Amino acid sequence: MASVAAICISEVRGIQKHEIPEAYFRIDHGIDGDAHAGNWHRQISLLSVESVAKLQEKLSFKLKNGDFAENVLVEGLAVSSLPVGTKLRIGEAVCEVTQIGKECHADCAIRKAAGDCVMPREGVFVKVLASGKVKKGDGIEVLEA
Repeated sequence: MASVAAICISEVRGIQKHEIPEAYFRIDHGIDGDAHAGNWHRQISLLSVESVAKLQEKLSFKLKNGDFAENVLVEGLAVSSLPVGTKLRIGEAVCEVTQIGKECHADCAIRKAAGDCVMPREGVFVKVLASGKVKKGDGIEVLEA
């Protein structure tokens, strides 16, 4: 079963995200305390552990959770293969995939340091349909594709 490998937030836009042990996913908002939350279609970002591992193999420095500005690092599920509209139970919350990939901003720190960033190709964005608590190690279930 897929699971939450890490939850990361930043309190201010433009700074590195840091790992937290648990979070509250609020309906029509995103993660409480995250600067990128709000009533829009990209409330929470997901990235697969496997996506990060592929890039890590090419680097001489160690990546940390949150380096790609992902909110949730997912283990055991290739999130980039999920079509828009897929519903997921993440811990106690229910989310819906709204976007796959995004344009990397010009001053992306990881792109500068590594020469590549996986978020534009393999990052996924969701909106929260049902609020709930989510913690590291919680299961992730595909409810509907």
